[in-house]
Amino acid sequence: MKNDPMGTAMSDYLQGHTEAEVVVASNLTEDDVIPAYYLFRSVKEMPELELLALDACRGTILDIGAGAGSHSLALQEQGKDVTAIDLSAGATAVMRQRGVLKVLHEDVLALKNRQFDTLLLLMNGIGIAGNLMGLGRFLQHAKTLLKPGGQILLESSDILYMYEDEDGSVLLDLNAGYYGEVKYNMTYRDQESGWFNWLYIDPAILEDYATEQGFTFEVIYEGEAGNYLAYLSLLN
Repeated sequence: MKNDPMGTAMSDYLQGHTEAEVVVASNLTEDDVIPAYYLFRSVKEMPELELLALDACRGTILDIGAGAGSHSLALQEQGKDVTAIDLSAGATAVMRQRGVLKVLHEDVLALKNRQFDTLLLLMNGIGIAGNLMGLGRFLQHAKTLLKPGGQILLESSDILYMYEDEDGSVLLDLNAGYYGEVKYNMTYRDQESGWFNWLYIDPAILEDYATEQGFTFEVIYEGEAGNYLAYLSLLN
């Protein structure tokens, strides 16, 4: 299988290829890159938003889209009970190599018969919802993964600024759907993800979806580039 660019890049990095980087194409901007080393950052290298999220984690924790496992390792070091989950076979192998104790190679949307106190989605982890319809489905499924009174800590971004002209006006194609629905394709060496949907959700709309599904909603941190950390708590 050659559809695991992120996992392969992380595996290469672990084997000493420190320059490994994944090329990210999108339907919104020019190609970008994700350097593998960034996925291996230590607690000291993590931004404030991530540190706040880690501190807010409680009880049993599910680290969704855990990647190289840096957040799970940080939580383990704090003595917290964390399970890391990722769709990438390469990522899950890397996490085990790095010492993450509980690792699931699985699609979180297919996860059943497991419940946690905290669902953690950093690095715009809620993007896995794909689009607004998927966001509703994800939050509905999240309720089955949470114990009574459970919480979700998620990072996303309002990317409206990417549609701004130099004069500050915003040009949106209202027929094109929600502006935060983006398509990506990742490549690394001979590996290619194929095009997939990814969601950036602004706080106001996320709040609407969260309250509709029976969650309280609060933004507990706002970054400088439109990104934010949201806290959702399941009402009993």
